[in-house]
Amino acid sequence: MNIIACYKIVPDEKDIQVRSDRSISIDKAEWVIGQYDLNAVEAAMQIYEAVGGKVTALSVGDRQLENSKLKKGVLSRGPQELFLVIDEALSGADTNLTARALAAAARKIGFDLIICGEGSQDLYSQQVGIQLGQILNVPTLNAVSRIVAENGKLIVERSLEDEVEVLEVSLPAVISVTTDINQPRIASMKDILAAGKKPVTQWSLADVGLNDANRRTEILYTLAPEQAERKRIILEGESEEVLDKFYELLRKAI
Repeated sequence: MNIIACYKIVPDEKDIQVRSDRSISIDKAEWVIGQYDLNAVEAAMQIYEAVGGKVTALSVGDRQLENSKLKKGVLSRGPQELFLVIDEALSGADTNLTARALAAAARKIGFDLIICGEGSQDLYSQQVGIQLGQILNVPTLNAVSRIVAENGKLIVERSLEDEVEVLEVSLPAVISVTTDINQPRIASMKDILAAGKKPVTQWSLADVGLNDANRRTEILYTLAPEQAERKRIILEGESEEVLDKFYELLRKAI
């Protein structure tokens, strides 16, 4: 089975600064692989280990993707090959442009299954996987918490509000997985050293045949929430009166 695991690099949240006007600064932030995408990579590896085939990592973005540490970071977690679509037109790309770039690259690579994280660590729009499947015109599912591959198809589980939905999915398909699906592996030093020898292919948007790099949406600004003054209310005890008071305070705050 040819599996593509999609990932996105994001500013490390611990390095993000909030200015006095509540605007966000990532000028000093280190770029890392999004935590939700590590679940997608791990899910791809577990399917590969069960049924064989090949796992390819794929990301689209600007020059930040050329960082050798980030390349090794994803390849050290198991994928045999890495494809990058790097173009300045993809800097700050919206979900639609990101999905179109991924779709163009996926068509060129070839795939049976594409796995995405449930959302990106920075914007968390949860839209790229869904749009990617629609563009490729293949079965598409999000919120997947378990995948079993058997006989050229997938049996997947989706944890809904009050039930677990079990579905059979034909291939090719696009699946977006939740963080509940697995615990991403930690790369060993041997894995990290081996990652440096794995093939990396870099394309531009023109190389994958995407000539329309126009964005459908644009972020005008992003502001941090206003600082709220703490109430400093402390309740002690476990009596019904204390619990009622606690509930009433929560109700008013919400």
